[in-house]
Amino acid sequence: MTSMPPHPEATPAAAPGTTPTLVLIGHGMVGQRFLEELADRGVTGRARVVVLCEEPRPAYDRVQLTSYFAGRSPEDLSLVDPDFMARHGIELHLGDPATAVDRTARTVTARSGLTVRYDALVLATGSYPFVPPVPGKDSAGCFVYRTIEDLLAIEEYAENARTGVVVGGGLLGLEAAGALKGLGLRTHIVEFAPRLMALQVDEGGGRALRRTVEEMGLEVHTGVGGKEIVADGAGAVTAMGLSDDSRIETDLVVFSAGVRPRDQLARDCGLPVGDRGGIVVDERCRTADPAVYAIGECALAADGRVYGLVAPGYDMARTAAAGLAEALGAGSGPADGFTGADLSTKLKLLGVDVASFGDAHGATDGCLDVVYSDARSGVYKKLVIGAAGELLGGVLVGDAEAYGMLRPLTGSIPPVSPEQLVLPAGAEGGAAALGPSALPDSAVLCNCHNVTKGTVRAAVTEHSCGTLPEVKKCTKAGTGCGSCVKSLTAVMNDELAASGATIDTGLCGCFPHTRAELYEIVRTLRLTTFTELLDSHGRPEARNGDGCEICKPTVGSIIASLAPSVGADGYVLDGEQAALQDTNDHFLANLQRNGSYSIVPRIPGGEITPEKLIVIGEVARDFGLYTKITGGQRIDLFGARVDQLPQVWARLVDAGFESGHAYGKALRTVKSCVGQTWCRYGVQDSVRMAIELELRYRGLRSPHKLKSAVSGCARECAEARGKDFGVIATSNGWNLYVGGNGGADPRHADLLAQDLSDAELIRLIDRFLMFYIRTADRLERTSAWLERIEGGLDHVRDVVVHDSLGLCDELEALMAAHVTHYRDEWAETLADPERLARFVSFVNAPDAPDPSVRFVPERDQVKPDLTLLAGPTLPVRTLEGTSV
Repeated sequence: MTSMPPHPEATPAAAPGTTPTLVLIGHGMVGQRFLEELADRGVTGRARVVVLCEEPRPAYDRVQLTSYFAGRSPEDLSLVDPDFMARHGIELHLGDPATAVDRTARTVTARSGLTVRYDALVLATGSYPFVPPVPGKDSAGCFVYRTIEDLLAIEEYAENARTGVVVGGGLLGLEAAGALKGLGLRTHIVEFAPRLMALQVDEGGGRALRRTVEEMGLEVHTGVGGKEIVADGAGAVTAMGLSDDSRIETDLVVFSAGVRPRDQLARDCGLPVGDRGGIVVDERCRTADPAVYAIGECALAADGRVYGLVAPGYDMARTAAAGLAEALGAGSGPADGFTGADLSTKLKLLGVDVASFGDAHGATDGCLDVVYSDARSGVYKKLVIGAAGELLGGVLVGDAEAYGMLRPLTGSIPPVSPEQLVLPAGAEGGAAALGPSALPDSAVLCNCHNVTKGTVRAAVTEHSCGTLPEVKKCTKAGTGCGSCVKSLTAVMNDELAASGATIDTGLCGCFPHTRAELYEIVRTLRLTTFTELLDSHGRPEARNGDGCEICKPTVGSIIASLAPSVGADGYVLDGEQAALQDTNDHFLANLQRNGSYSIVPRIPGGEITPEKLIVIGEVARDFGLYTKITGGQRIDLFGARVDQLPQVWARLVDAGFESGHAYGKALRTVKSCVGQTWCRYGVQDSVRMAIELELRYRGLRSPHKLKSAVSGCARECAEARGKDFGVIATSNGWNLYVGGNGGADPRHADLLAQDLSDAELIRLIDRFLMFYIRTADRLERTSAWLERIEGGLDHVRDVVVHDSLGLCDELEALMAAHVTHYRDEWAETLADPERLARFVSFVNAPDAPDPSVRFVPERDQVKPDLTLLAGPTLPVRTLEGTSV
């Protein structure tokens, strides 16, 4: 590394009686943060600030660049408030980059010929994409992936392309691959390293990531590089040759193989740069010239590294701004010097959570790994543990839920064993439920802005912040990559609860409304897409975004339940709806622990003919499926590969079966006893009623699953009082019970009405179900809803029996629309070749079975062949000092 001579502590000031001029070259994310830091410290009121920007638009969120292809406009991505520049008197010159710096005269010359004299100069020129020196790299159809202009050019060219190749399998490469796939191109990823995201994840994490990426339909080539770009006579790309002599026919190539510091201006004016690039700076971000600073990706920091992440760039911006403010007598004192940064990161790439923190690769002497790997589910978790039991780092792929808790624990001994921190819920010995309360106030929650838990708590207790947006504005936490938002929300809610304050009841960080309120908005305004709802009623900072894992399936369920009434397509895998669904809905089947799927045909009321029973047996035999008669009076078939699902369902649909919706938040079953027809105690035909109810409410999407039963007499053989809505026959008709459930927290259903006729019973169930769907919270069973809703059972009875709110006609109309428009999802899927195309194990080898789905014999059937990989049990000290 090039060393730097010592220089004076302060930046030279302007001549007495004159206003000093600060020039910023570059206006990216780090440049804008530097301007904000100057404004916060009062520097913009004491100095003239001039910004030379190469791009034609102000700073925008480059981290979210790919969201442009999800519908966000360049304006949506902007990081600059419309009046920011005018409010602070900053002179912004767009499309006019600096071309020369004269350090002797202290001037900067721009491409337009503008020359500005400076008292202090800040270089925030960022980086440029590295394009490997392969022959043909300048052919038409070759692009880089760095700016909005790059994306606009790719989008235009892709209109006439069918296949694309992304060179580079790192963070930005995977983003680019997702963009090409979203544009409808068959997409290949070429990565010279032996795995994807080689800098962030280890070998195991790379395997899990690759598998998940390939399941999405992208073709991955690792351990090879590009050898040449083949072009036609017009100079347009037609193919790419690889270093292993293979060839990919392609119409478009995107280079995303890393970046290099943009340090040419510094080189030209004689400032020292590193051997591998980067402008040499000290811990105060000053170059060898005391009047010149460098921040962000163009700088070679005091620890000898060039940082390509936004969080270190923000730290450098803060450091440089503090130094300049100190020199001008503004601000509240100097910031800490920048001597290095935490490279922890959490991202969602192609919909896959990927995170790494601390010593992710286990480079520390004497460390041990604790690993959980589930290749079929695409989940890989590794924690690196030091010799004394301290958490050193980790890698999380596929499930990064624990990142917000694990990263702040780095360097300390966890309060529970590391095995508990990686094992999934339900596995023996895991998973530990650690909340923010386990973290000390010194723990950093937001790595992008170096915000501690104590700072977040103070925002609530000392600055009266009562909502997540207020906490973000006060602390800047959560305004970077966003990975800390869940932890921020938990800390904020804990503090609000402790103070007796009202807690934000919004569904999530994207919506300020409850689920019930969103239901009313969708119904009243007849909104048919998630995007419409988010852009019109989301929190301001979430609008024009992609939503989150909480609101997407919730809104998807609302739209599905209201589809006939609002004019939406009720098929859950069409268009935007497909991206909103929970895991099981993606293939209309329940994913099992070994990566196979279960098949659950509907058997209304538990009644089945011998012919249909034989069909189920033959299907199970022919496909080698495990069969089980369930407590819901159905026959479940387990062990189908994803590519077998259409084949199995084709035979079942031909035999008259339809989906049992075991995969969805919808009606599952209506059990029955044999009733009056066969039983000498029965007083009503319970089978007939159960069949009628199940066929009426089949496919009804709701906040949670729905179960029902009909008993033919008071002996209650169908266990109706353990269901969401249960019916028990009387000599005078039917009694209706609601709000029951079994499971871990059983509750007996309450009597809603008694001695009802068939028509009265169905009318009240219609009203009850639609009122529940209308007012329940996300994932709230009827039992919890009945206990939570104000007025409880009495209020529900007033509404659905006595029509106290005047809603009953509307509730009945909504149910009638559902019944009229019901369509079997599997029959519709089988009738459409495009819908069937998703049911493959490998997109690039659709006829190849998944070799990892294996079975072993047990009791004349099969069971999954599972391998659970976990690390050694380590003697880890608890917070109390004992060993576990």
